[in-house]
Amino acid sequence: MPIDRWLQRKTGGRVTILGRSALPTLLLTTRGRKSGLHRTVPLIYAPDGDGFVVTASNWGQETHPAWSGNLLASADATVSLSGGREIPVRATLAEGPERDRVWPLVTRVWPAYDTYVVRSGREIRVFVLTPR
Repeated sequence: MPIDRWLQRKTGGRVTILGRSALPTLLLTTRGRKSGLHRTVPLIYAPDGDGFVVTASNWGQETHPAWSGNLLASADATVSLSGGREIPVRATLAEGPERDRVWPLVTRVWPAYDTYVVRSGREIRVFVLTPR
């Protein structure tokens, strides 16, 4: 993760550790709920109007990633897209009908999310990031 984060920052999101990204990726910066420090993580996203949908899949691990807890504690974050464009966003945890609406958006981009649900044994958190 640290190498991928560095590489995406240096290339404006055009290159990931896997090479030139064919998947839509962004850098999400949250404020650590315990430390108060800014934390940045590269994520695959699905576009949703002028917003973004991201999953806290943690690659199918049994625990939620720390960044998702940060968003639950403070919904304000920043998205960095390729070319270095930064967008302030507000995160909303997708639940119920909203989750049902956005889950197919993310699985069209990365079908492995369905596998991650089975592997992790948990409901994966899904966030809608809306520009502020």
